[in-house]
Order: sequence, then C-alpha cells, then structure tokens
Amino acid sequence: MRGGLASYDERLAKEFTLQGYDTIIYTFSLQYPGFLFPGTTQYSSEPAPKNIKIKICINSVNPFNWIKIGNELKLLKPDIIVVRYWLPFMGPCLGTILRRVKKNKYTKVVCIADNILPHEKRPADLIFTKYFLRPVDAFITMSEKVLTDLKRFVKNKPAQFVPHPLYDNFGEKISKEEARSKLKIKNEELIILFFGFIRKYKGLDILLKAMKILQSRSRFEREKIENLKLLIAGEFYEDKKNYTDLIEQLGIKDHLILHTDFIPDSEVKNYLCAADCVVQPYRNATQSGVTPLAYHFEKPMIVTNVGSLPTLVPDKKVGLVAEPTAEDIAEKILNYFQLGENYFLPHLREEKKKYSWSNMVKAIINVEK
Repeated sequence: MRGGLASYDERLAKEFTLQGYDTIIYTFSLQYPGFLFPGTTQYSSEPAPKNIKIKICINSVNPFNWIKIGNELKLLKPDIIVVRYWLPFMGPCLGTILRRVKKNKYTKVVCIADNILPHEKRPADLIFTKYFLRPVDAFITMSEKVLTDLKRFVKNKPAQFVPHPLYDNFGEKISKEEARSKLKIKNEELIILFFGFIRKYKGLDILLKAMKILQSRSRFEREKIENLKLLIAGEFYEDKKNYTDLIEQLGIKDHLILHTDFIPDSEVKNYLCAADCVVQPYRNATQSGVTPLAYHFEKPMIVTNVGSLPTLVPDKKVGLVAEPTAEDIAEKILNYFQLGENYFLPHLREEKKKYSWSNMVKAIINVEK
C-alpha cells in the first residue's frame, strides 16, 4: 500500500523489530473498492521496505476473507495485535477479524485510533465504529480530540494519548538549495508548502484565498513577500475542477507551483526541504501526519486552531496558529516572514525531542498495565 498510513505502519514495525519483537504486517490486498477511492492507485510502485515482513492478504469487502484471516491469526496466537482505525468503512472488516482472533483467549488487541469520528460523515458510521471497538482491549490516540471522541463510545477500557512520532523514514534533511534544484524552484523565491492528499477538510481553498489577499496588500507589505509562491504537493482526493476554477477566478496562477500527482516516498524530502514553511489550513482535524513530517525536516508551520494542531505546534515557538479563515491565514503568513525562519528553529528543535518511535512502542506494550 502507499500513503501516510502505510509509511507509519512500516516505521512502527521497524521499531518493534529493532527492539527485538518478532513482527509482521498484515496489509490489504484490496483496501478500498474503486468507487470509494478518489486517487489514481492504492498501491505503491516503490520497492518493499527492507527487513520488514509483510503479508498482503486482507480484502476489505470480502466477509469470507475476514473470517479466513481472523482464523489464521487466532491460530498464530500473537501476543499483541496492533490495529489502525481511521475510517468507519473498515469497521466490519477489522471488527470481524478481531472477533475471530479473540476466540483464542490469549492475544491482546491494541488499537491506534487516528479518528473515531470521520472528517466526512457517511451513513452507518456509528454502527461500524461500535462494531469495531468491541473486541479491542486498549487504545492509543495521537490527539486529545480523538481521545475525547473515544470516551463517548468506550468507558471501561484503557486509553492513552501519545503524540504522533516523527516521520524519520523519508531520508535525512538536505539543503534548501539542493531540494529546490531538484524541483526547479528558484532560490530567491519564498515558498510556503501545502503537502498531502487534497480533501475539503484540509482547507486548500482557504489557503488559495489567503494568497489572493496577500496579492492585494499595500505595496509596503507586499514588498516583503513579493517573491512568495505556494507549492501544492499532493494528489486530488476530490474534484480537481473545484480548485482549478477557483485558481482561475482568483487570478493567482502565477503565484502557484502545482505538483498534484501522488508524491512517492523517495521524493518527500525534496518538497519539505525546499519550503520556507509548511501551512496546514485545515477546517477541522484531529492530528495530521504532515506535522511530524515537518518536525523531522525542521520546517516551521502555520496551522489552524482546530483539533490538536495548536497543541502540537506551539504558537510563536514552532510556528504560528491562525483561525481557519483566509484573512487570518494571510496575516500569519506575513507575520511568519517578518519574524523569519531562524526565529522558530531553536524552539522547533527542542520540541521535536518529544516525538520518538520508542515512546510509541513503550506505550503500546504498557497501555493495559
């Protein structure tokens, strides 16, 4: 599989292996049926990660497969199964597998819950979520908001908030000049980065409107950011036309750099290292995988005041916190370049020490104790 979830799971498996645990990833042979998947492909074209055992076997829409995989894991009798939950659609599949496993009366199931309530609501969300939660023994959440949501459904099971560890599996930091050379971006340009799949809740349209506001500033203010460009790096997960029409309407095409295909893992560092800062203009959020990515590559952030983002990105230290409006995001972009990248870096380097994979493994092992 590809994308942030797969990268996270592979890095977590690597950490378990480094700590001496015999670890295997059971992943999807089919994750989403075509009508539910808005991207180009669900599968990675990159080589499989080294030294990680991966079994491609779970079909999210085939109940016979769920029973088969559940029975296989029941007989395997692992000490712990770590299962990700991010979308109610996966509730029937994962919930059925776990029910079969629990019949061995041995294996403990720990869920890492990215979301309990989805960003985009659909019929049967609550039914599927409740079905999934029942066979789980304990929970890890990566935001306080998700922990609060979880407590609406689960009252008597261990649950703990542990911050999303750093994405350190995309290579080491390279110089801004080298990264820009690879992306054909001029060194004198000021680059703000929107990174990741493009979905409505992520607020790219708000950021585009903020770019228009910055164009319309007084000449004195505009001179500070006259070379400003927004680099959009990520695949559309909704109708692209909504955005191309808005860009045309706003007249900001010359201030954008569009790389709207899927960004392979091997190229992620080029985008993060080329940027002056990362902007997350989300309408709503629990936490974001982009945040630990920015921490790893030491890029200050402008985030909106939603979910756990303000907690993960302390205001005027690691970055700036804006309200999710075009006006306030524009203001914070201007403030950021007035302060300068070097203002934030000492705080960011200190803050990033909190986010280790060893802490996550320790929490998973001890969450029931």
